[in-house]
Amino acid sequence: MIEPILARRSIRKYTDEPVTDLEIRRILEAAMAAPSASDKKPWHFVAVTDRWTLDQLAEYGSHWQMLREAPLAVVVCGDPVVSERYWVQDASAATENLLLAVSMMGLGAVWLGCHPRPERVGPVRELLDIPHEIEPLAVVSIGHPAEEKEPRTQYDEERVHRDKW
Repeated sequence: MIEPILARRSIRKYTDEPVTDLEIRRILEAAMAAPSASDKKPWHFVAVTDRWTLDQLAEYGSHWQMLREAPLAVVVCGDPVVSERYWVQDASAATENLLLAVSMMGLGAVWLGCHPRPERVGPVRELLDIPHEIEPLAVVSIGHPAEEKEPRTQYDEERVHRDKW
């Protein structure tokens, strides 16, 4: 059944209801269940619930304003020392697992790109005291949805190539 995948949508409006510690734990368990090249698991996560910090994060991306309403952000990071070649793929897989878990739990989220933009990576790293060798890949804004979006598919037959291009 692919319905949970089709139901996952980018949610940018949230109620003021907090995300519980148990919900945060379950979200991160799902993220860490992602596949990882050579099982290196180069990911790290910063769960941000502090209102001042969320408001500061909202300043670092031109489309990050929903963080001003979000009760939670998870900053997905990768460690290139642990997996030089595949940390981006591994952390991206963890981010997608996180997004699916959020949706299946009845919460809403949106993936905000951080890496490879230095004007975002630097301030996020500094604000959250992320070590220099760790790379912030994405900021995920999470909360109880204050908007509803219908499930959808974005299937496009013209993007499908069989056996050869």
